[in-house]
Amino acid sequence: MTGLTPDRLRRDALLLVPDVTLTPEGPLELHAVVVRDGVFRDVGPVERIVRTHPSLTPVRLPGHVLMPGFVDAHHHLTQSFGGALAFGEPSEIFRRVWVPLERALDEESAYVAAKLAALEALRGGFTTVAEAGTRATVDVDVVASAARDAGIRCVLGLVCNDAADGAADDADPRAVFTAAERHLARYGADGLVHPSLAVSVPEAATAPTLAATARLAAEAGTVVQIHVNEHLVAVERSLVRHGLRPLEYLHHVGALGPQLLAAHATLLTPAEVTLLADSGAAVSYNPVASAWKGNAVAPATTFAERGIRFGLGTDGTRGDGFRLADAAEFAQRLTYGLASGDSSCGAGWTWWERATAGGADAVGLGRRTGRVVPGAAADFLLVDVTGPEMQPSWDLPWELVRRGNRDQLTAVFVAGRLRLWHGWPPDWDGPALVRRAAELGPRVVRRAGVTRAHPTSVTARRRAATPDASAAPHTTPAVPPPHGSVVPAPPPAGPAVPSPALPCPGGRR
Repeated sequence: MTGLTPDRLRRDALLLVPDVTLTPEGPLELHAVVVRDGVFRDVGPVERIVRTHPSLTPVRLPGHVLMPGFVDAHHHLTQSFGGALAFGEPSEIFRRVWVPLERALDEESAYVAAKLAALEALRGGFTTVAEAGTRATVDVDVVASAARDAGIRCVLGLVCNDAADGAADDADPRAVFTAAERHLARYGADGLVHPSLAVSVPEAATAPTLAATARLAAEAGTVVQIHVNEHLVAVERSLVRHGLRPLEYLHHVGALGPQLLAAHATLLTPAEVTLLADSGAAVSYNPVASAWKGNAVAPATTFAERGIRFGLGTDGTRGDGFRLADAAEFAQRLTYGLASGDSSCGAGWTWWERATAGGADAVGLGRRTGRVVPGAAADFLLVDVTGPEMQPSWDLPWELVRRGNRDQLTAVFVAGRLRLWHGWPPDWDGPALVRRAAELGPRVVRRAGVTRAHPTSVTARRRAATPDASAAPHTTPAVPPPHGSVVPAPPPAGPAVPSPALPCPGGRR
């Protein structure tokens, strides 16, 4: 795009003419879009659009696809300082890693952690993230401000737990209910931050609170985000406590319905799949988290066949929409497709659609974003397809899923505003944020006293090479200083202060 500069994309109104526009009908050539006041005002054939809007100068985008931004249906913005602390760990680690980490955040570090995660998401083509609720003891508006300042759309969950779940004490249900009402009202008219409610896991809230949050969310037209049927140990705890699996229990107490956004849903019986289909509940399918944390893989192709609403979520693993879509298809192929001889596994279109419009619907924003149609928010990407990976082009959705990558992103727009240009924000200092995160992150982790069950990869390699060392216990309750940073290094970390190993391991909550 010779001659194209960020300034040409910062106008109040834009008439954009890419080579291809990805619409709900598929990839369309010779189409243009008009962006004004943060929304798509018109979409259609170039000749008609140019003729209908003579006051606008067309901005030609040769070699580019204009497509909806990716939607991350499940994220934890304030866990970004954890990074590789979760690598190689057994599943359900929230008691040992995520809760201590988030509770060690103060106001500045919570803001920086959330903004860092938002920047990574934008760099990976995400224009919307669903934040599943932080355990940081700061006002949730700190997270809202970080998302807003970064320029990303955020479905902001407020944790409504009122029962001890091994990581918190009981809370007054009346105070929880009042806080939930206040949260929904606080962001009801916000342009980028959309309120939602959250319960960490079904066992973290009493039955009346589960039902009340479902009712509140349904009345407000938003979602309740709950980690459901993610790990075998959680399913077994629910069976012992209630005689019901977690999803069955939510149905039993009246919390299963269109307002539910069930995170993970990896361990489902056929009957529970039917419950999801009949209730209208949505799922965040998180394939990378399944691989990294040892979960099962949600039966997403079955979801698609049964008409179950679902989007794709990162669970904070890595903010790259292209790699997420690829992982979504790949996990289905390895887990279900190869065994049944299903060579399509939903084809490219399924995963592209679930990464965009399907994800928007799952997080409660289906009428607002996720599609390039008149009236929708102008949350979109300009993708350079001139490289060798995408030429010649035969099936663009498949190619974007399997061969696309975030290096191809020329520009990212949210609400009609240019938020990223070749990987960095044009109107605030992204590298400075990364440097500050590199300073704060190690301090927070040391303060948290995170406990790892496994050694670092280098230590594990040394143990494997030394028989005497490999026979030693593998518990590594200390967190080493960071290695391999590409930004100016923070002060020496020093030894971590370990927390005692807890009797019950814990996952990302």
